[in-house]
Amino acid sequence: MPEPIAYHSVVDLTHSLNDHSPSWEGTAESPFHTKETETLDRDGYYARVITTPEHYGTHLDAPAHFARGMWTVEQIPAERLVRPMAVLNVRNKASGHPDYEISVADIAEWEGQNGQIPSGAVVMVYTGWDERWNTPLAYRNAGSDGTLHFPGYSLEAAQFLVKTRSAVALGIDTLSIDPGAEKEFPVHHFTAKASVYQLENVANLSLVPPTGTTVIVGPMKLENGSGGPVRLLALVK
Repeated sequence: MPEPIAYHSVVDLTHSLNDHSPSWEGTAESPFHTKETETLDRDGYYARVITTPEHYGTHLDAPAHFARGMWTVEQIPAERLVRPMAVLNVRNKASGHPDYEISVADIAEWEGQNGQIPSGAVVMVYTGWDERWNTPLAYRNAGSDGTLHFPGYSLEAAQFLVKTRSAVALGIDTLSIDPGAEKEFPVHHFTAKASVYQLENVANLSLVPPTGTTVIVGPMKLENGSGGPVRLLALVK
């Protein structure tokens, strides 16, 4: 039998889910609510009811979110949730350029340094945007007209990763894999139709190397879910 792979660290790529996390809508009242239903003092155990959007905090977008008849959350094959991970670092390029779009040239640069992205990988992009997480207004970065401004994938980069590298998922440390100013969501539409899921509001990508990592994607197994909160763990060899 092959020797088990040894990992020297586990990195949590997940923001804690709470009522002060940035939201897509940016409303004054958080869409996340909790209600304590039992207490240790009164009932002998502690429990709550939670209310949350499917697409809130660090979360997964299922293909059904943008494509009729495609996988909902519970239908995504389990083998697609434990995959090699590649992390593209564009922090320096995105710094001071909130509308930055990850390009095919960025992918070529990464592969020149790290080798070809493994087939069937989860591809993450580290833009440094998660440093704004605790300041929701800066994280959403809305202009005076309400348009959001944060980095995302170009459609060409997404097409390259899916068609030539067989990526099973695209992830990023912003609110959306599409750039914030993009109102038609072309990357969402393309990847959803290709059975590729998305991971958004990813945390701590600065703590993992560009290659050689396995990611465990653990979404809530919501029946008919268009998406759901997810716990992301990077196993670093």
